[in-house]
Amino acid sequence: MENHTEITHFILMGLTTQQELQKLLFALFLFLYLVTLLGNGTIVCVVWTEMQLHTPMYFFLSNLSCLDICYSTVILPKILSGLFLGHRIISFAGCITQLHFFHFLDSSEALLLAAMAYDRYVAICNPLHYPVIMSRQICLLLAATIWGIGFFHALMHAKMTSQVHFCGSNVIEHFFCDINLLNIVTGLLVMAAFFFTLLSYIYIISFLILKVKSHSRRWKAFSTCSTHLTVVCLFYVPVLFNYIPPSSGDSPQKDMIATLMYSVITSVLNPLIYTLRNQDMKSGIRKTVHRVLISIKRIQQHILELT
Repeated sequence: MENHTEITHFILMGLTTQQELQKLLFALFLFLYLVTLLGNGTIVCVVWTEMQLHTPMYFFLSNLSCLDICYSTVILPKILSGLFLGHRIISFAGCITQLHFFHFLDSSEALLLAAMAYDRYVAICNPLHYPVIMSRQICLLLAATIWGIGFFHALMHAKMTSQVHFCGSNVIEHFFCDINLLNIVTGLLVMAAFFFTLLSYIYIISFLILKVKSHSRRWKAFSTCSTHLTVVCLFYVPVLFNYIPPSSGDSPQKDMIATLMYSVITSVLNPLIYTLRNQDMKSGIRKTVHRVLISIKRIQQHILELT
């Protein structure tokens, strides 16, 4: 019988071992995490409280914001812990759990971006049937399916990974638990979502060029897609960089930068992109803030009356 040394924990090498740089990175990532929570949390609250935003596009946007909050929470607290406390050890169970949720959210976000592209395709290319095709029931079913596929896809492979006998070093040259096997499997799902998104926009562009003669209508349609296209590019450029090149596994630093781009930076930028370029969102935020301020004033007045 062969002897196997059972690994009970892993050591994450993190981003850097330089003390001064660790302090700077801690402040930077703490700021990014707080901005992510505030920005995406604001979008979720505004979309769910403002009736004018109860449309399929903003419903999917609120789902995207929830994903971004979860995405950052899977990665950033462990990075912050490593940078501030120097605690880079993660248990085997903790590693598998982090691995599961990372790939669950990664694949779910890719599928959600594909659903948002399909929503824009229906709205632009088939507007008369849009209320029927993208009804409330269908949107809920689509969102549930996306989260379900992402969760069970990651759960299946996390379960398989947990049963693998790890030998050799328990040092992981990354800031989170990452296994190339899951990169390949998740990469296939992400690439399928990418090609569906690409196909949707090919149909949209072809329709606008060939069927829409009005320049103003064509420009308006392009402008409604521009924010989503920007988010798609921010997500897929580093994702494709991380998954496609066969030599990416030979460069841990490049892998870490690519992972930070689509898991952290995009989560920070998405709320800014959707709020700064969207009049409905800006109007909804102003109304929500106004209601909150009125509620605070009423509470203050009530406290003063009691005292």
